[in-house]
Amino acid sequence: MKFIKSLYLNNFFFYILLGIIGMFVCAFILPNLYNSVWFIILVLTTFLGLDILLLYLSKGIEGSRKTPEKLSNGDLNPIQITIKNGYTFPISIKIIDEIPFQFQVRDFKIIKTIPASTQKEFGYDLRPTERGEYYFGNLNIYVSSPLKLISRRFTFDKDQMVPTYPSYIQLKKYDLLAFSNNLYQYGIKKIRRIGHTMEFEQIKEYVQGDDLRTINWKATAKKNALMVNQFQDEKSQSVYMAIDKGRVMQMPFDGLSLLDYAINSTLVLSNVILKKQDKAGIFAFSKKVENRVFAERRSSQMQKILETLYNIKTDFFESDYSRLYVDIKKNINQRSLIILYTNFETMDGLNRQLPYLKGIAKSHLLVVVFFSNTELNAIINKKTDTVQEIYDKVIAEKFMFEKRLIANELKKYGIHSVLTQPENLTLDAINKYLEIKARGIL
Repeated sequence: MKFIKSLYLNNFFFYILLGIIGMFVCAFILPNLYNSVWFIILVLTTFLGLDILLLYLSKGIEGSRKTPEKLSNGDLNPIQITIKNGYTFPISIKIIDEIPFQFQVRDFKIIKTIPASTQKEFGYDLRPTERGEYYFGNLNIYVSSPLKLISRRFTFDKDQMVPTYPSYIQLKKYDLLAFSNNLYQYGIKKIRRIGHTMEFEQIKEYVQGDDLRTINWKATAKKNALMVNQFQDEKSQSVYMAIDKGRVMQMPFDGLSLLDYAINSTLVLSNVILKKQDKAGIFAFSKKVENRVFAERRSSQMQKILETLYNIKTDFFESDYSRLYVDIKKNINQRSLIILYTNFETMDGLNRQLPYLKGIAKSHLLVVVFFSNTELNAIINKKTDTVQEIYDKVIAEKFMFEKRLIANELKKYGIHSVLTQPENLTLDAINKYLEIKARGIL
């Protein structure tokens, strides 16, 4: 039974079989063809038996699917298939991998030829657009001999589960970004430092290049040599990333929701914050505040943040900013930098939440990160030919102008803002954090 299940007739064989049936029909009409038909059937049966012997009198092939331990959400993830040909002749293979249903791929196949007694590797990429568990089915490989009358099916790596985490590929890409001497290559601004931080480190002898404003005249008089105060960047400042997981973050862009863009950005920014010796913390909110990681600078902090971001679930309810305000006032006592990932489409939407944002900004340095609508940009930049297109362009420009009004309204109350496109979110968020650090305004 197992032998029969693994045996498949190729299309070439079916064409021959159809030809034989046609010849049988002709044989009834022309009796002289009767013997010829039986001769062809005998030859075909002989070749078919030979093909079966070639494919089944050997252990066949070995195959495996290699996936990452976890997939990176929103990125291309390499999947590698390795096949070792155990036959003494070249084989033709058709690979049909049962890809997780989330990708909605129904026509996946790879057709290749492998020489005798050799090993080959084949690969393809998958781009997940949501976090969670992804289940691969069977890795099916159909093998044909040079005769190509039948195929033998081999099955490997059944029911393999791979979790999809927030974009750790971006995390690796920007790992040393904050310390690079060529930040502008990545789109990071160079920020001029204003003044000094208030964290004193030591008094040392003056060397050429030291700021003359830092001369310590009392120490200079005692040592009879120029002495300067040395300062260092303030460290261990608390930075929280607050993620709005309400319905305003449901909007999709390039397959990912705004929520997942915010989650990916939070992971990368948390790593940069910890590398800068600050304390990173996160929480998410909609109807209530949850998924909380308190700001710390421990060695296990990044893993804790990664697992928490992976487990963020939402039904995209209306977000309750009053609960956000009360929770921050209750649980964050030290003045901190709070980077709020959310989205405001209209001034009315902002005005409903503005009292709570102003309340948070009284005790903390608040940065509101929200998104520009890239589809509106496409409408604005499109050449108009009809009256309807002109109307669409005017309305799009009105909405884009309202986004800028929102940023100006936040600025009036001392609230920083970042208006960004989803694909630029991570870079713009890092930019803002480095700017705040450089200016020493926290």
